Amino acid sequence: MSVTPAKAPASDKLIVALDVPNAVAGLDLAGQIGDAVSFYKIGLGMLTGGGLALANELKQEHGKRIFLDMKLFDIGATVEAAVRGLTQFDIDFLTVHGDPHVVRAAMQGAAGSGTKILAVTILTSLDRGDLDDGLMIEGTPHDLVIERAGRAFEAGADGVIASPQEAADIRALPEAANRLIVTPGVRPDGADLGDQKRVASPAAAIANGADHIVVGRPVWKADKPRLAAQAIQSELAAL
Repeated sequence: MSVTPAKAPASDKLIVALDVPNAVAGLDLAGQIGDAVSFYKIGLGMLTGGGLALANELKQEHGKRIFLDMKLFDIGATVEAAVRGLTQFDIDFLTVHGDPHVVRAAMQGAAGSGTKILAVTILTSLDRGDLDDGLMIEGTPHDLVIERAGRAFEAGADGVIASPQEAADIRALPEAANRLIVTPGVRPDGADLGDQKRVASPAAAIANGADHIVVGRPVWKADKPRLAAQAIQSELAAL
């Protein structure tokens, strides 16, 4: 299915996650949504299903913005090389883990490109019990997210990924000036929370300081994805 040409720019505050099995399904979903969305996230789950090809087609042929959510983590030299290779796809956002050595390497790999590096603080599906299982230091997830965000900014990150519940405190950090905050874990009122544990509505996330919100299942699992996306856009426009 071809993607409907945009009649007017849709707000890029809404990023729809194309968490579907493969590029064919992703292109079909984008076709159903049409001009209601201008920004899409393609994640690790679609990497072996043609995710990079889909990113390239949506970007180059349909003028969409692309957030490639790879959450890269490795030694510095490997991260730098991987980021440099991915920038050839002209992607807008790319995620890496928020460890300072990873962020610094990613920024080197992205140098000279238009790709913004976003550092993952703590996944929005994790709570304190999960952090204990992973031997993470003591502290609430909220406090650890704020600390990791600050360190990622100091390492040069263009922005961070954090839940809507932490966005306001991250935005208040001196280091956050002119940096991006992108929030997954966003659920419209009445939507199923799924595996997300730190959530808020689209309007609340933006009001808390987020620049962009990421919404997946409430759009792509809807009977009418275009209408679901339009409802979120209307909620954001009313702020």
